[in-house]
Amino acid sequence: MNIFFLTPLLYGVGALIVAGLRVVKQYERGVVLTLGRYTSTRTPGLTWIFPGIQQMEKVDMRVRTVDIPQQEVITRDNVPVGINAVVYFNVERAEGAILNIQNYTIAVAQYAQAALRDVIGAIELDALLSEREKIAQDIKAIVDQATNSWGINVTDIKIQDIELPADMKRIMAKQAESERERRAIIIRADGEFSASQKLAEAAQVLANAPGGIAMRTLQTIEKINPDPSKTVIFALPVEFFEGLKTMNEHFKKHQG
Repeated sequence: MNIFFLTPLLYGVGALIVAGLRVVKQYERGVVLTLGRYTSTRTPGLTWIFPGIQQMEKVDMRVRTVDIPQQEVITRDNVPVGINAVVYFNVERAEGAILNIQNYTIAVAQYAQAALRDVIGAIELDALLSEREKIAQDIKAIVDQATNSWGINVTDIKIQDIELPADMKRIMAKQAESERERRAIIIRADGEFSASQKLAEAAQVLANAPGGIAMRTLQTIEKINPDPSKTVIFALPVEFFEGLKTMNEHFKKHQG
């Protein structure tokens, strides 16, 4: 008689044990509620809960991403821009993510969206375009502080695209073109200044050499190959003839 009653009891205990077995994966934590109260957080491996009395919710601890859809934000200098971003975050305390917030993924996305609007609205367009990384870090700091009580750690925020109005794009393109023209003018002016210095140095060397200017003039004339049917008239400076005279005197002196 005792065996008759003991066998169903053993089957019942065995079924209870099997029904309460849970497996927590390496990247998960199990938050256990006993009669609705938080009692423990289970680590990876095989664990057991009392069916009907306890329940366990698993939380993924891996880094996940959530997109912030494109938002139209007006900067401090009244320029409407479209911005989208990506938030990278992970759960640090599983019990906080379960007990303190209903859906932490949606909450992180919405809070990051609101923070993005606040930060972008307080800066000017030039700062937005030139300090994208700093702005992303400012948004991250705001979101990270707010989600810390949820057991969430925001690891990074990346601003992906900044969409400007068409008229603003045209204005910026004209500014860039003007800047390129300005730089080209400066480069040409620097080149002409350098060339003029070299020419001045060469002229000084020719002027100091006996008959140097005259020889240079003759070389220039020799390189010109005019059409035989045409007459080319050269207006030679007085220095040319003085140079020839100097060359002649120099030649006679050495001949003598």
